[in-house]
Amino acid sequence: MLFSVITVTLNAGAELKKTVHSVLTQDFKDLEIIIKDGGSTDGSILELPVSDKIKLVRKKDRSIYDGMNEAVKEAQGEYIIFLNAGDRFASGEVLEKTAQFMSEHRADIYYGNLYRREQDSTDVYPDKLTDRVCYGNVPCHQACFYKAELLKKETPFDLSYKIRADYEHFLRCVYRDGARTIHMPFTVSDYEGGGFSEDEINRKRSAYEHRLITKKYLGNKVYRYRLLMILTLQPLRELLAGSRTFSGLYHKLKAFIYRISGR
Repeated sequence: MLFSVITVTLNAGAELKKTVHSVLTQDFKDLEIIIKDGGSTDGSILELPVSDKIKLVRKKDRSIYDGMNEAVKEAQGEYIIFLNAGDRFASGEVLEKTAQFMSEHRADIYYGNLYRREQDSTDVYPDKLTDRVCYGNVPCHQACFYKAELLKKETPFDLSYKIRADYEHFLRCVYRDGARTIHMPFTVSDYEGGGFSEDEINRKRSAYEHRLITKKYLGNKVYRYRLLMILTLQPLRELLAGSRTFSGLYHKLKAFIYRISGR
């Protein structure tokens, strides 16, 4: 089996069904869907379609990352991608295109672009994940296909990180394990947005964890990048990126800079 698509859910309502539908309607069929439910009481699990592609795991968990860890144990695919309830594949051809790309290129993490529904804009990630890129913005996990062994050789998501465990795992794969990464030049996922990591209450915790993680993997280089963020008006750029009015233009300009700089 080539792909395991993992969705961790708790009382996700109709959004869960939409996510599962986007996977089941893929042209490429060599896949499984693992639904890790933490104990939903809203009836959403009962609304799932009947399919031998779906494996339902119902077990209490401590957090979304704990649920992701549990789901990884059940995965049988060679590559794993995580879609949150409400996220969807960008088209019915995504897995077909990814499988074709994988047959032509060798990597441990394949990442594509990400459409942000809330902002109506697309994040186009760079071809090369430099230290600078990894400090600022690694690809979202909804756009990444991980080689299963990267997730299975140890507990993938460190639960001491409440907001950025996926970010820590990505940097661990790249810097500690030497994972080979490659950019796929198409949009993988339609991201719903509004996740718990974007909640205002969690922003300070997110910033704190970012400092811990980047110091761990980038060492003293972080001081250079922090200064660069100040000089390049990071707060203003974040405001533009999150604005439905300006986000599209901002990401197009960012993609253009990546192209001309060879990143």
